[in-house]
Amino acid sequence: MSSASKNKSLLVELLVEELPPKSLKQLGQSFGTLLFEGLQKLHHLGGDAQLTTFASPRRLAAHVTNVREIAVQKPRKIRLMPVSVGLNADGSPTPSLLKKCDALGLGYLAHAPASVWEVKILRENDGKLDYLFYADVAEGLPLSVNLLQALQDSIQKLPIGKAMTYQLADGWSSVSFVRPAHGLVALHGTEIVAAIEVLGLIAGNTTKGHRFEANSKTIELRDADSYEQQLESEGAVIASFERRRNEIIRQLEAATAREGLNIIKDEVLLDEVTALVERPNVLTGEFEREFLEVPRECLVLTMKMNQKYFPLSDKNGNLSHKFLIVSNIRPANAAGIVTGNERVLRSRLSDAKFFFDQDRKKTLASRVEGLRGVVYHHRLGTQAERVERIWAIAQAIGLRLGGPALAAQAGEAAMLSKADLLTDMVGEFPELQGAMGRYYAKHDGLADDVADAIEDHYKPRFAGDELPRNTVGVCVALADKLETLVGMFGIGQVPTGDKDPFALRRHALGVIRILVEKKVPLSLDILLEQTADTFGGMFKQVPDSLNGFIYERLRHYFSMESLDEQAIESRKRPYITISAPEGIFSPQEIEAVLALRPSNLSDIKERLCAVHAFAALPDAESLAATNKRVGNILKKADIDIKIEVNPALLQAPAEQALHLALSQVAPQAENAFSAGDYNRSLQILAALKRPVDDFFDSVMVNTEDEALRHNRLALLAQLQQAMNRVADISRLAV
Repeated sequence: MSSASKNKSLLVELLVEELPPKSLKQLGQSFGTLLFEGLQKLHHLGGDAQLTTFASPRRLAAHVTNVREIAVQKPRKIRLMPVSVGLNADGSPTPSLLKKCDALGLGYLAHAPASVWEVKILRENDGKLDYLFYADVAEGLPLSVNLLQALQDSIQKLPIGKAMTYQLADGWSSVSFVRPAHGLVALHGTEIVAAIEVLGLIAGNTTKGHRFEANSKTIELRDADSYEQQLESEGAVIASFERRRNEIIRQLEAATAREGLNIIKDEVLLDEVTALVERPNVLTGEFEREFLEVPRECLVLTMKMNQKYFPLSDKNGNLSHKFLIVSNIRPANAAGIVTGNERVLRSRLSDAKFFFDQDRKKTLASRVEGLRGVVYHHRLGTQAERVERIWAIAQAIGLRLGGPALAAQAGEAAMLSKADLLTDMVGEFPELQGAMGRYYAKHDGLADDVADAIEDHYKPRFAGDELPRNTVGVCVALADKLETLVGMFGIGQVPTGDKDPFALRRHALGVIRILVEKKVPLSLDILLEQTADTFGGMFKQVPDSLNGFIYERLRHYFSMESLDEQAIESRKRPYITISAPEGIFSPQEIEAVLALRPSNLSDIKERLCAVHAFAALPDAESLAATNKRVGNILKKADIDIKIEVNPALLQAPAEQALHLALSQVAPQAENAFSAGDYNRSLQILAALKRPVDDFFDSVMVNTEDEALRHNRLALLAQLQQAMNRVADISRLAV
């Protein structure tokens, strides 16, 4: 039989109890990929082998084509010992070599002719000594051996957050897995792969279908290739996660078309529902219209998070009283399923309406005093103390951005920003903090800008989220995030590795995005100092590490990595507008701008654009290298360099020419810089290339004449100062 005829499809399935829906998609992909890679490393796969993964609530499976029954033979070399130890002067083997060969099961070499030794024993130099190696071809192991290893490795490496330890049928042994496993299938073609046992299960060729709608209790698989088709026809299960997801989308679209409504899409919810059903059946339910008086956010949250329903909206975007249910069964009459789901949702919406009605009986302002009984952090006081700090910061920002009127509105919004934490609605639905504050503020008759700011002060909540919609919201959002950052850094709660319990990276990115994208003309250093002052002497100064932390997030914000994160968020929340930095800048360009630590972040994007344009100039590389050279010379200087140049000491024509060019170009570049025209400021500096090159070609900077040396160093200091107003151009040097 040829080796090609023994290449068949392989199917491996683990039948388990209901898997965590939020991680099912990743578990299915990881299980298949790890198994495929394991078999590949063990040389069992043909060149055109293909992987198909399956994942449903009760199973993880992988189907691989072109799998060899016996692994490919591979050459191998076994290191023996140095030539000087293994061979005598005449080339014959020493007793030490013969003993080593015997220990490795190569005793036959003791009686083998010289021709065999010449083929099997090789000499190679490892860089220090000549060594003897035994050369051979390793026989390929059978699939039953290697599949066991690959499967065990795959299970071990699965991304399981928290495994369950459970007892096996013998009553003594226990194993750990994401959920208890009850069945194992391992088929190579039509044959069961023998000797496979994992998680206390022995491989077979039978599985189970849908709990309620399968044609039979067990399904005997004909071969590896019939798995998906048999599960669907006999077991009423769509095993493929993607096929099941697409079927749900098809049914959702058909249902919305029948109702003349639009679905409020949610990719995360779609994946979760796909992980909850094996045979999707989309049904339409409805609730009483009176519940539409409850804020939309609450209704949508209840339907999505608690019940896994898909809310619907009309053509104007208004929430409808109808919703879509994804059931796991397809009875002839689904009225009972619809009625049951409507009853459960009605109960939840009744609670929400009750909370909403009760909360509106008290104003937000009357709840502020209650925040004194809510601990924010044991070292930073109560929520009331925190609100007072946010109030002071927001007023200071408002005063600088819009005068007393804006400061008053910002202060009012800040004082009420956390009041909704004491409402029944937010107590039941914490995700609605801020949003409910806005509704209650409007009910209390507050100005729209103040009400909007109460909701918006949490924004941006994630990468790419929208920013506060008005200036009042900008003031309070900045104040809230700055207070958190300074407070947590002040008490040493600094993020480490992947641990960031207070979401300080997100808060820092929020400050950056507001300052950059809203073009807020405020100094970051001053903002941090004013924030530290509100802690009443708790901190003497802003921790140095906080400033560096924010600039590191700023570097990240303008990098490709940040854009990738925002793209991921946009896929999760496709109906939220994603704001990304305009243009993608190189690491050198970003470093050039941030090396100066510009305190005003609102114009950093303009600086980056200017540096990006400058870097494309023909003379940019030369000027950057020169700037770097100047910096190195000035660093090595053993004197306190003064920038004032004495024209009388300029002797060489090249230094006179550079001084003249600098006196003409520097004021022009400075004027453009002061006007905010960073692009022109850098472009003007390109005129210095010729005089700078001539200077370094013909002038000795570190001359023995002390007065000349100091004057030339001062000239270079002037040059460096002029060139590095927008950015540290030397960082562009390769």
